[in-house]
Amino acid sequence: MAHVRAQAKQRLLVFGEFFLDLVFYDLPRVPKMGEEVKTARFATFPGGGVATTAMVAAELGTPTSVITRVGEDARMNPAWQKLVQSGVSIEACVFDKYLATALTVCASYDSDRMMITQDAINRNLDKLLAMPGAKKQLRRAKHLHVACALWPPSSWKRLITRLKRSGLALSADLGWNPQLWQSRQLFPLLKHFDFVFPNEEEARAMTDEKSVEKAACKLGRWASMPVVKLGGDGSLAVRDGRVIRIKSLQVRAVDATGAGDAFNGGFLHAHLSGWPLEDCLRAGNVCGALATTGPGGSCAIPTGRKLKELMRKL
Repeated sequence: MAHVRAQAKQRLLVFGEFFLDLVFYDLPRVPKMGEEVKTARFATFPGGGVATTAMVAAELGTPTSVITRVGEDARMNPAWQKLVQSGVSIEACVFDKYLATALTVCASYDSDRMMITQDAINRNLDKLLAMPGAKKQLRRAKHLHVACALWPPSSWKRLITRLKRSGLALSADLGWNPQLWQSRQLFPLLKHFDFVFPNEEEARAMTDEKSVEKAACKLGRWASMPVVKLGGDGSLAVRDGRVIRIKSLQVRAVDATGAGDAFNGGFLHAHLSGWPLEDCLRAGNVCGALATTGPGGSCAIPTGRKLKELMRKL
């Protein structure tokens, strides 16, 4: 019985935005306004940080739950069913009767992508954390990963402070949100997070620094440990003022959608397993790289054994 309780305490809880992703990839070129570009490659899958991060961590062996809001239309959608069948707990998720599940159309070209999103259902998402089902999951969790913008920061300040005081470890991937970065309330809020996971462009934009190392060190003044994702160049973290950089696994990239969220899932699995920081970065790099070999971030999740095998190559 004690073993069961200990295992439950290791639970990762991922909170944030869920999207039904429609991805057109392997495009011959980027279309201009008024043009049509055709491709034979298309896929639909569960998207957003909440799905990809959770699915990667769960597949690697970390007991994982998610909290998000979707429409009633999600129940029969294959993308949502893929999340359900992955072993991730959805018992605290909310099904809205009036709004449709958030939808993203993505065009992927040459290891990069552009997206158009409809996400009215994701407004005021922080209110979900006050619901009974969410409170139950928070009591079980050891680590909460927030996969959405903390907007507006004033709405999140009291909530994040309370969660941190409860002893919960916190991390966040805020995505591309220039409006948020211009708020003076953001950086005092980041001090409560054990990890923040921007990519290189986000880190530079957040700090107005041209060098990614300087940007990461500047972020280190606010967050306990910035972890910056560098795409094909791997990742880096700042620990005690020192930059630690780990190279990436070399793969043939097809679609970059969700690769950063897959990195987060690999990193958090390693962290919750008690691995050293360097190995957490390696695990993230492997999962992020494999995610680019097919459409969507959850297309090629390694087993725990395969992860360790590929990490040795780094």
